[in-house]
Amino acid sequence: MSAQTTPITERQLDLITRAHCDAGGLIEPLLDLKGGAKLKMIASLAQRGLIEQQGGQWRLTPAAIAIIKGEAQPEDVLPPTVATRVATPPLAVDPELEAAVAAAEASWQQDQPDAAPKRGREHSKQALVIEMLKRPEGATIAQICEATGWQAHTVRGTLAGALKKKLGLTIVSERSPGGERVYRLA
Repeated sequence: MSAQTTPITERQLDLITRAHCDAGGLIEPLLDLKGGAKLKMIASLAQRGLIEQQGGQWRLTPAAIAIIKGEAQPEDVLPPTVATRVATPPLAVDPELEAAVAAAEASWQQDQPDAAPKRGREHSKQALVIEMLKRPEGATIAQICEATGWQAHTVRGTLAGALKKKLGLTIVSERSPGGERVYRLA
């Protein structure tokens, strides 16, 4: 354990100086902070012994006045803060408990049904479009729209942007005998 004095911040020193000079030792009229910040400042000053409550109001202590007047240094008049560090003993390993925990975790994994197949890159709509383009017969915009639920402009954007530009795939298109454009990977 080590004992040391926590230094006063500039804001705290300014506040207690103004309280001494302008407010007759009262702190709260000078605090322009709101809510939690105001409470933290008051708690910090009280903990350091710079203010105390008198008659329902927070007033400067003689220690604070001595610091303001230059009659004392903060380390001389402020109470030291004690930094305590409690060492926690390491937990003993209980093999029976470890086995019970492992069994419980294993049963939890078995009890969880797969609600829906996990959707990764291999199960994405983009992967579906690529698989359709790999087929020997290729795919039309209408077929891709039906398979993915996308609109035609989204399919064209995916072909040009994600597949050609980002993934660097080479996509060729041809007119089918029926007049529709068929897309496939080269």
